[in-house]
Amino acid sequence: MTCRDLSEAVEEGAANLARERATALLAEGVEAEEVLRFGLLDAMERVGQRFKTSEIFVPEVLLAARAMQAGLSVIEPRLRRNAIGSRGTLLLGTVEGDLHSLGKNLVRIFAKSAGFTVIDLGVDVAPGVFLDAAKRHPEATVVGMSALLTTTMPIMRTVIERFEAEGLRSRFRFIVGGAPVSERYASEIGADGFGPDAATAADQLKAWASEQRPTAGRGA
Repeated sequence: MTCRDLSEAVEEGAANLARERATALLAEGVEAEEVLRFGLLDAMERVGQRFKTSEIFVPEVLLAARAMQAGLSVIEPRLRRNAIGSRGTLLLGTVEGDLHSLGKNLVRIFAKSAGFTVIDLGVDVAPGVFLDAAKRHPEATVVGMSALLTTTMPIMRTVIERFEAEGLRSRFRFIVGGAPVSERYASEIGADGFGPDAATAADQLKAWASEQRPTAGRGA
């Protein structure tokens, strides 16, 4: 049994098989960190690339995510015992007035698969809720906002402005996305990044995680 065998099960969306193979790897003495990195995260990395190139679509991504979670459930106790840290913490939500959740949920899946802690605030999230979450989670450094309706896009700017007014802007990077959102719009409202799809958003998060904390007023 190898981590590649587990990775293939995840890519195929075979949750029971992923659980069995993760269990077998631990029984064979493979470190939980290795199972996570080379069995689970690598698989979701490939899933993300295939999703970006339209080789697979949302149903396949969801199946792979379920399989990844099945494998993760096996190794999580060992990871907690070994005190493995997160790559970072993301506050994520669909903005106020918008009840669409699919895009947000895909970002959550890819971000968690890449090793991030995700605080999912849900849908119809008011600016004040984002602010309250930022104060409750001092470890958070990224805010992700999704919108599917053009009428709700201005809330993204409001959120950033509220963070500036509260003196919290320098602590965070902001990434925005959704069908009507463009890279130009992200720049106009002062966001630091734009995710045209969930996999690209996760790539941006990983790039930021390898850098130092952002400075105030940074543009996209």
